[in-house]
Amino acid sequence: MRVAVDAMGGDFGPRVTVEGAVKASREYELEVLLVGVEDLIKKEFEKVNRSRSKLSIVNASEAIGMGEGILSVRKKKKSSIRIGAQLIRDGEADAFVSMGNTAAVVYITKAILGALKGVEKPALSLLVPSLKGLTLLIDVGANVNCRPHHLEQFAVMGHTFMSSVLGIKRPRIGLMSIGEEESKGNELTKEAFNRLKESPLNFIGNVEGKDIYSGKADVIVSDGFTGNIALKVSEGVIETFFYMARTEIMKNIFAKIGFFLMKRNLKKIYKKVDYTEYGGAQLLGINGVCIIGHGRSNSNAVKNAVGLAKDFVMNKVQEKIQNEIAELSHRLGQAGG
Repeated sequence: MRVAVDAMGGDFGPRVTVEGAVKASREYELEVLLVGVEDLIKKEFEKVNRSRSKLSIVNASEAIGMGEGILSVRKKKKSSIRIGAQLIRDGEADAFVSMGNTAAVVYITKAILGALKGVEKPALSLLVPSLKGLTLLIDVGANVNCRPHHLEQFAVMGHTFMSSVLGIKRPRIGLMSIGEEESKGNELTKEAFNRLKESPLNFIGNVEGKDIYSGKADVIVSDGFTGNIALKVSEGVIETFFYMARTEIMKNIFAKIGFFLMKRNLKKIYKKVDYTEYGGAQLLGINGVCIIGHGRSNSNAVKNAVGLAKDFVMNKVQEKIQNEIAELSHRLGQAGG
């Protein structure tokens, strides 16, 4: 198996991606293709121990910055993101991982690999831990502007993912809104609510931001703007809580003793909610496996993103989604008609 990694992606570029790729190749026993400016990647090679790892460099003379717009993205024909997507298209890589510009990755991968039949907008989905297992958030940043039928398509993809991959027969679908009542929300969520209510999906109604980790729904659907803000807020709260807890613990000797006794369990809790353990978000709805990570990812996050890509390929996630989404979309069309 070969996973292509955008070596130029993220806030730290090759300094982090190369180290993460080495860890991933060694731990998951696969070949990693580092796509980026060859000289910069080779410079990082000198700083890491590459024993028992299998790495190759695919030169890409251009890099897309985190803040660059679509016009700039279109001009850069030799960017690491574009070449990474082409490696999948040409059968030279089984998956692509990038910590880079989300909009650029979504735009380029859709243009090069194409979308699944029945999908207008590929969506970023992220599995997060909840009190009852795992919850899939979709969309968490790929699509800022959505229409009601796009949210319906996100729900279909989320249903297919959870049923095909995690074996949940009738995953509970919730719609992110500002209140649980049917009347709450803006025009987008109200119309999406009506469409989902009439669909064959197991739609449980509106859910709120507090339900992301409660386990109330197996899939939570939103537009990318709302989903991304909700995710970033929750990550910020978690980081702030643990920082404040450490600060308070250091003020009292008895608290320090209690912390020492609970340290192992606290580490387990933190690991469950640490975004670097997620690896990244899965881009559902395109003809290929693509994982997009945090711009501020460290090497551990890069390693886990590659591991997530491997799992997607091994479990044939895209094939399962392709096989089921057309049938479910047809049923949705019949229900809506």
